[in-house]
Amino acid sequence: MTAAPCYEDFETGMVIRHSLGRTVTATDNIWFTLLTNNSNPIHFDRHYAAQTEFGQPLVNSTFTLALVLGLTVADVSQNAVNLGWQDIRMPAPVFEGDTIYAQTEVLSTRESASRPTMGIVEVRTTGYKSDGTVVMTFRRTILVYKRGHAPVLPTPTPKE
Repeated sequence: MTAAPCYEDFETGMVIRHSLGRTVTATDNIWFTLLTNNSNPIHFDRHYAAQTEFGQPLVNSTFTLALVLGLTVADVSQNAVNLGWQDIRMPAPVFEGDTIYAQTEVLSTRESASRPTMGIVEVRTTGYKSDGTVVMTFRRTILVYKRGHAPVLPTPTPKE
């Protein structure tokens, strides 16, 4: 297993193609929509959604944001804390059955003025379908631990 990146591993201009994709299911969409109390029937009522320009349920956009972000964590922010998102865009809809992939570009890096064991990294992430259609873009700023300062994951061993 490759270690999660630390601040020193990021360079402005580097592009990270995240290896995992995820197919969105109807259950994902309905549960996320209901768990977040989103009452727009376009996400969970097929009869209603069929009457819209899309003709089928739309995947909840905040689920898409969470999914695209989640696809990046191992490569970008496992050793980080989110400081914020900017410029979230959804240029194309996501439907149940679409498989989503992600790619991230490092926009900038700088030392943290208030936390000497961390640095600040700004990235732009693009979420896209298996046919290449871009479904989401966003910028994200993260506070990343420097090498030797990240919390260590426990490695318990089984008792014999």
